[in-house]
Amino acid sequence: MTAPAVSPKAHHRGGLLLWFAVLGGAIAWALHLGAAWSTDELACFAGHHEISGTPLYVVITLMVVVPGVIALAALGTALLVRHRTSGTAVEEGRPDGTRRDRTRLLATVGIWANLLFVAIIAFDGVAVVVIPQCRS
Repeated sequence: MTAPAVSPKAHHRGGLLLWFAVLGGAIAWALHLGAAWSTDELACFAGHHEISGTPLYVVITLMVVVPGVIALAALGTALLVRHRTSGTAVEEGRPDGTRRDRTRLLATVGIWANLLFVAIIAFDGVAVVVIPQCRS
């Protein structure tokens, strides 16, 4: 039995989803780290307690929640990819077993990495919220 034909557009989309599943949490954490802490430090250094009329704690909270949601989406995508590649290609009679195995391995790496990045963003968010802003 041969594998069903996949259009180049679907193949490209699947590759992008796999990369998001593997790297989405890391990118979200990097954005969070750069945005939340630098905004806090720069606003406080300038003596401001709000940014464009929005209180600083609301801006910082958004800079924790949005990357956290992105990391959770990447985790969900990795879980979905791993689930969809759960059947072994040999059992299904498909010749593309190594490709499915690699995809499954990357999805598994994505699951563990995204769990780590969700935890890091959550704990970092707690630190940003607990440590008082602008202690001067």
